[in-house]
Amino acid sequence: MCPPSAIRTDSLTKSYGGVTAVDDLELTVRSGEVFGFLGPNGAGKSTTIDLLVGFTAPTAGSGWVLGTDIRDDADELRRDVGILPDDYAVFPELTGREHLRSMRRLKGNDDDPDRVFDLVGINEADRDRVAGEYSKGMCQRLALGMALVCEPDLLVLDEPTSGLDPDGVATVRDIVRDKASDGTTVFFSSHHLAEVEAVCDRVGIMNQGRLVAVDTIDSLRERAPSDTRLRMRVAEEPPSHVVDRLSAQSGTVPVSVTDDEVVVACEESSAKAEAIQTLHRSVPVLDFDVESTSLEHVFDAYTDSDRETERQSSDEAARGRRT
Repeated sequence: MCPPSAIRTDSLTKSYGGVTAVDDLELTVRSGEVFGFLGPNGAGKSTTIDLLVGFTAPTAGSGWVLGTDIRDDADELRRDVGILPDDYAVFPELTGREHLRSMRRLKGNDDDPDRVFDLVGINEADRDRVAGEYSKGMCQRLALGMALVCEPDLLVLDEPTSGLDPDGVATVRDIVRDKASDGTTVFFSSHHLAEVEAVCDRVGIMNQGRLVAVDTIDSLRERAPSDTRLRMRVAEEPPSHVVDRLSAQSGTVPVSVTDDEVVVACEESSAKAEAIQTLHRSVPVLDFDVESTSLEHVFDAYTDSDRETERQSSDEAARGRRT
């Protein structure tokens, strides 16, 4: 059986005048999963989040969060969801502790602020300082802590690692993993693709207001035009006619040739073995390494118009080979 959905939308649309920020969005986020939400600036990610948590009303379509219609009581909805918005602002005259206590009152719960401070890594000396004295990174930790108050069933995190040092980024990663292991659903929007890849079960990619892909990262890699790199360390530089032969092989494109290394891009899995054999017949191949398709490449394939055309052509060619 499929787990119930924590988020579900049906033709969800938001327009501002003549601009459609979110266009006919059909999205399902399963309960208990970490879902990465990607897209270039202006793709509609933040508008989608605003719609889901009731910060703005849809122009058309419907949405449900934790079983509640997003058009219903938005205040009640937000009491059940932990939200870290990208454009948050702390109250400079309030202490960190006062921020968490205020959020606790809004949630109608008696959560211990010190539990949250410990979780996000704000030390005891800073908890009773006014937030106006906090650094950017400490403000981000505080905002994350406010999202975690009362242990919500759904966390909506928009650029949660913004302004954080490597230790803070690791803290966010650990929190997301720990919450997911406890059954919390995490909706994670970020430009830091390495962080998305490290924690997310599935990703959705927005472009120009539309959801252009939803799947696991591995599945998206398989469908994107390959940029898999095969690096072969050689005993000596191969002759030019061998490089030409590599170029002539189906699914192999030479990228660089130096005295001790030949790098090729392999569009098909079988091309890697063929490339090694072809090269080894001429010069000894001492070692090799394979760099798989990066999430950055997958992202580009779905958000760049030229790469999108290339990806569609690749998909059509793959379908032709199967028929």
